[in-house]
Amino acid sequence: MPENSPAVGKAAPKFKLPGSDGKTHALADLAGKHVVVYFYPKADTPGCTKEACGFSDAIASYKKLGVPVFGISPDPVKDVTKFAEKFELKFPLLADEDHAVCEKYGVWVEKSMYGKTYMGAARTTFIIDPAGKVAHVFEKVKPEGHDAEVLEWIKANAK
Repeated sequence: MPENSPAVGKAAPKFKLPGSDGKTHALADLAGKHVVVYFYPKADTPGCTKEACGFSDAIASYKKLGVPVFGISPDPVKDVTKFAEKFELKFPLLADEDHAVCEKYGVWVEKSMYGKTYMGAARTTFIIDPAGKVAHVFEKVKPEGHDAEVLEWIKANAK
């Protein structure tokens, strides 16, 4: 786990971010529920699209369990809005343009591609329990099928 990520059992860092649905979403408003917060690197890229569409296709199952899902990336709000509209996503994407929330969750990390290093969001998912504590962390997420993996964990552990 990235070294400054909140550990399982510790309080999940609070956030208040603008969403693709035109609303501002705050973790504090979701107290009393399990919440899925997944971080993804960049709107409208192949892996991020697979992951977002997977969650969107499975959203009815999450809603049945009363579990909201939020995707967070360091993109501007216009980019996450365009991405959500393009793929008709059924849950809000949140814009963490200054990557402050990514940093609080320890997912703002050094990455490298084609020999160049840069800072970006690590694909990581947090399940936050009704008391606002981190219940589980999925690291090094593979976009394909991740929605089902998270749903299985919730069904097995979120009583």
